[in-house]
Amino acid sequence: MSNAGLNFVRSRARRAVVRAAALVLAVLTGAGPAGAADAHRRPFTRTPIKHVIVIVGENHSFDNVFATYQPRFHQRVWNLLSKGIVGANGSPGANFTEAAQQQANDQGTYRIDPPHTGPFATLPRPNTTYAFGEPQNVADARFPAALPNGPFQISKYAPYYGGFTGDPPHRFFQMWQQFDEGKNDLFVWVDVTVGIGPQNGAPTPTPGNTFQGSEAMGFFNMAAGDAPKLKFMADHYALGDNYHQAVMGGTGANFIFLGTADEAFFSDGHGNPVTPFANQIENPNPRASTNNFYTQDGYAGGSYVNCADSAQPGVKPIMSYLKQLSYAPFNGGNCAPNTYYLVNNYGPGFNPDGSEKSIDATHFTLPPQTLPNIGEALSKAGVSWKYYIGGWKNGHPDESWCSICNPFQFIRGVMQTALRNNIQDISDFKNDLQADHLPAVSFIRPYEGYAGHPADSNLAAYETFVADVINSLHKRPELFDQTAVIATMDEGGGYYDSGYIEPIDFFGDGTRIPLVIVSPYVKEGFVDHTYYDHTSILKFIEANWGLAPLSGRSRDNLPNPVAVSTNPYVPVNAPAVGDLMNAFDFSHLRDDAPYILP
Repeated sequence: MSNAGLNFVRSRARRAVVRAAALVLAVLTGAGPAGAADAHRRPFTRTPIKHVIVIVGENHSFDNVFATYQPRFHQRVWNLLSKGIVGANGSPGANFTEAAQQQANDQGTYRIDPPHTGPFATLPRPNTTYAFGEPQNVADARFPAALPNGPFQISKYAPYYGGFTGDPPHRFFQMWQQFDEGKNDLFVWVDVTVGIGPQNGAPTPTPGNTFQGSEAMGFFNMAAGDAPKLKFMADHYALGDNYHQAVMGGTGANFIFLGTADEAFFSDGHGNPVTPFANQIENPNPRASTNNFYTQDGYAGGSYVNCADSAQPGVKPIMSYLKQLSYAPFNGGNCAPNTYYLVNNYGPGFNPDGSEKSIDATHFTLPPQTLPNIGEALSKAGVSWKYYIGGWKNGHPDESWCSICNPFQFIRGVMQTALRNNIQDISDFKNDLQADHLPAVSFIRPYEGYAGHPADSNLAAYETFVADVINSLHKRPELFDQTAVIATMDEGGGYYDSGYIEPIDFFGDGTRIPLVIVSPYVKEGFVDHTYYDHTSILKFIEANWGLAPLSGRSRDNLPNPVAVSTNPYVPVNAPAVGDLMNAFDFSHLRDDAPYILP
């Protein structure tokens, strides 16, 4: 019998024994399984799911991870292999040119569809941008000097286990250009012309030397053994091949969205929009005599946009594109007047102890936010929740902590109330699990080294972290039977993806990213084509516990998608975003839900 087969048998036998023991204990003591002693205080759920655990890694697109995944049960999946762009061995496929990257010319005024000047003859070598243990900001000598113009297998040149590679740009205006109105053909051009943009007060690349190459076109080859744990989860649980980052751009804006289904904005700290400092307003118009090198951008540069004003830099091209769609964008683009929204990464306005940070032109810090959010909504409804983040250390973070990876640290109603105690360390998750004190809703952001972010982590570390969480639940079948684990990324990290993107409003959607759902109630080996984004996690929580949408402008007001069988990926009632329910079969509790293979 194969290892996988033995795994099924052992899992089923172990689960049966533990379940029986739990029932005997319930009879003898009058208690029930896994925290059921206080079940009368537990809020009603509309499904058998009593615990939702959301694990959020960083910076991988769907095709970057699942490029060559082949689903079970004769199902289809949209990836590089099924489209013939690459073969199972990672080499170019018959339709390789469908992913060819174009060069363009954008001088004077920012465009999301700059005129093409022809394809790259070959791709430039990936750079080592920020890669741990590698020489910095140079061409990565592990890769060929001239790669074919299209996706390439990373693990042919850098090891899947223990390898660190460069970090592609993944900022707001860059991603709109890479998308190129659905053609997905300007990833490399954007990277080599603007990169992460000019920085204020820091060494900056010059136009044409942005410390980038073709990292964006890299993928891992699951068919050849890469990402085996994620493959196992997809084979035996549920995979979403139409799940997206909610905001074009990077980590900060997407994590905030994950807690609010909305965008943060520059304010007086009490919910009233005000104009930000001039050096913090985005300007993607190219500098004079450059091809696409933005005027004001970068992690220590512009990040706020007043998208209700079409005269503001970069706004008109996006809004004009939205108006050309066959459907109206959500809330007309979801841009309130005189409001400067954060579209990239600025730090939270609160220190870990709840005190407020300085807000001035020299600190690239988002003022305290009052956005309606899922944390406060759950607490108001009497539903327990926690945000477990690696390196938190009881409010004294260490180097394994990510300051922009917690939506609730941006929120006044959490950070300056008792709800701040709901932010805890990964070690507290382990303790809560051991003590049967797991909250109804858990968000988990791994330690930095296990988050999967290219350059300072890797995909192998992230999938190991996710598998460890799932297997720790599996040791308690009575708890596992009530739980759904949702594992995804914050955003695509600037990696190429061949999938469809549904434009919803000015801010996104963005690139497809991985989604796996692990629960004994999901359909085995199911590939879910329903259109999802980060809103979907909040919609699932709201549907399960009977909560209303967070606000009048939050995207959880959007309907669930309706699609036709000939094209299940594109909602005919756009804009629409699903609530994850299609991945589940609540009429059937599986006895064969296996441990993740080591």
